Amino acid sequence: QVQLVESGGGLVQPGGSLRLSCAASGFTFAYYAVGWFRQAPGKQREGISCIRRSDGSIYYEDSVKGRFTISRDNARNTVYLQMNNLKSEDTAVYYCNAVFLERDYWGQGTQVTVSS
Repeated sequence: QVQLVESGGGLVQPGGSLRLSCAASGFTFAYYAVGWFRQAPGKQREGISCIRRSDGSIYYEDSVKGRFTISRDNARNTVYLQMNNLKSEDTAVYYCNAVFLERDYWGQGTQVTVSS
């Protein structure tokens, strides 16, 4: 069956780094656009980065630009999010997403907490 499984979240101090991974299975990963979303307590889920399927171009939301890096490894069916210089406002549940035509898949989320 289709699965997206995130890992790599945790508690980190401000200024620290984390690398999130999202392992996909059950579908042809290489065909899909992939992205990362996050949802902080009391806020709506927001898209923070994606790799477009059409041309492989990459998008970053302004608040993470220059600090986060998205990448994918189609041989491993995995998408990554390297997060550097983390701030308290980055605290959220992070979700990976894969989209192709009408197919839209989500992971279960991984908690990232930035606190001293």
